[in-house]
Amino acid sequence: MEEVKQIVSNIRQGIFHPIYFLYGDEPYFIDKVASYIGENVLSEEERGFNQMILYGKDTSMDEVISNAKRYPMMAEKQVIIVREAQHLSRMIEKLVPYAEQPQESTLLVFCYKYKKLDKRKKLYKTLLSNNGFLFESKKLYENQVSDWIRGLLKGKGYTITHKASMLLVEFLGTDLSRINNELEKLMLVLEDGSEISPEAIEHHIGISKDFNNFELKKAIGERDILKASRIITYFAQNPRENPFVVTLSLLHNFFSQLLQYHGLHDHNPKTVASALRINPYFVNEYQTAARNYSMRRSSEIVSALRELDLKGKGVGASQMSHPDLLKEMLAKIV
Repeated sequence: MEEVKQIVSNIRQGIFHPIYFLYGDEPYFIDKVASYIGENVLSEEERGFNQMILYGKDTSMDEVISNAKRYPMMAEKQVIIVREAQHLSRMIEKLVPYAEQPQESTLLVFCYKYKKLDKRKKLYKTLLSNNGFLFESKKLYENQVSDWIRGLLKGKGYTITHKASMLLVEFLGTDLSRINNELEKLMLVLEDGSEISPEAIEHHIGISKDFNNFELKKAIGERDILKASRIITYFAQNPRENPFVVTLSLLHNFFSQLLQYHGLHDHNPKTVASALRINPYFVNEYQTAARNYSMRRSSEIVSALRELDLKGKGVGASQMSHPDLLKEMLAKIV
């Protein structure tokens, strides 16, 4: 995130690098950086002759380098963005001679998604030593996504409740592009500067604020059997929106983390949040659950959930129905 801010700050100040090599497992940041360069280095009039977008599937490294060596027309710079550059991975080392003496009037941007650049190879070392900009876009951990959502919305003048952000993470996972798309839709229908609530998410995105894995986990942690049973019944009636494997995985992770909690000597909220990789806001849920489920009981539940996972896959038993799996899961826990 800091590197992204650095790129933006440098471009605003007119500080450019001849090669931007953007790589890693999180495509969202790669696309955002490339788009920012494409929209802010050249004026609208200059882009017509001096900005080119190539695609790794449809081009070669020789073609990329040939275009990079051109001089701009009636402008100080030209921008070449190579999208889906991972398709050039087999020939990426061909970039070395150009990287050793890059064209100073060219900004060459590589979007090298889902791959890493080998630090032992010459290209990596050459980019480091010849004023190239290397940016590794890493996947965020689940406990980091809520903070990212709040930061993104803050920059656009909006706020969001903790529960609403967790609903998005629980429903969409750590796919930042999908989350961003849903937030863009929300901001189109909500008033400027408003707070995004669980009700808004339920109404506009279709995620139930009361019947979801987030609320089920909380109800089970509190041993609220009635509430947990209602949620399980809703899941059984809506299997497509609530796959058993997702629910089972979430609860398995929850009780595995609860085992970690029991094993900690220091139960200070900051220590717990760091060790369990959760948002500090939710530490109290683990404190409550720890009072209701001992270390031994948590271990038994983790084992039971693993057995249930095998049953759901038809291992050692005839495959059970979705409602029966959910009922047995709740029975084994509580």
